[in-house]
Amino acid sequence: MSPLRIACVHSGSKRAEQGFQELSRIYSFVPPEECDVILALGGDGLMLHTLHQHLNLGRPIFGMNCGTLGFLLNTYDADDLARRIETAQEFGLCPLKMKAVTRKGETSEFLAFNEVTVLRHTGQSANLRIQVDGVERLAKFVGDGIILATPAGSTAYNFSAHGPIVPLGASILALTPVSPFRPRRWRGALLPHSAEVLIDNLDPDKRPLSATADFQELFEVVSVSVQEDPSHRAKILFDRDHSLQERVLREQFVE
Repeated sequence: MSPLRIACVHSGSKRAEQGFQELSRIYSFVPPEECDVILALGGDGLMLHTLHQHLNLGRPIFGMNCGTLGFLLNTYDADDLARRIETAQEFGLCPLKMKAVTRKGETSEFLAFNEVTVLRHTGQSANLRIQVDGVERLAKFVGDGIILATPAGSTAYNFSAHGPIVPLGASILALTPVSPFRPRRWRGALLPHSAEVLIDNLDPDKRPLSATADFQELFEVVSVSVQEDPSHRAKILFDRDHSLQERVLREQFVE
C-alpha cells in the first residue's frame, strides 16, 4: 500500500504555525492538488475557509484544533497522524446556496456550510417578507434579521440567537430570527432540508440589508434566496471516539 499523501494548510496563528513546523519534521506534505487528504490546522474559521477553497478537489479534510473552540476539528496531536486519518469517520456536508440580488440589479451566488444571514445594515430594523417553497409565511417580519442554518452550523450563530441545535442526519434547516420585534411571539421554524427560502427587503431605500454566506458578505441586497445545493458535498474526517454527531448531541446538554 502506498503511503498516505497529506497536504497541510494552517491559519497562520502562532499555535497553528508551531503545529505545522512540528508536523513538517515528521511528514512530507504535498500540494493539495496531489494529496489524498487535506490536514487543516487552526480554528473553525480556518476549517470553513478550507472547505470553500478546496471544495472542487473533492478531498476529505481532517482538521486539528489550533484555535479556540474547534467544533469542526479534532484535537491536536502530532503522534500517529496517518493512522488517525485512515481510521477516521467521514461526514458528508452539503452546503446552502445563497443567491442575492442587490439594489443595482446585480446577482451573486455563494455557498454556506454553516449559515446564511440577512441582517439590517443601519440602526433601523429590517422589514422582511419570508416565503418558503413559494408560499408566503411571514408577510412582514420586523427585527435585526434572519438566520438559515445547516445542522452543522446550528451550534454557531444560530445557537447564539437562541435557535435550536439540529441533530446531524435530521435533514432539516433552522430558520431563526435575530432580535425579533414583530411578530412578537415568533421564534423561528424548522424546515425540510430541501426547502427554498426567499427573503425580500420590503423597504430597501430606507432600511438597507447585508447578506452573508459563512464569511462572504454582500450589501444593499433587495432579495435573497437560499436552498441546499446537493451538487456540492464536502467530506470532513473525525476521530471515531470524537465524532461530529456526538459533539452536536453533547452541546444540547451543556449547562
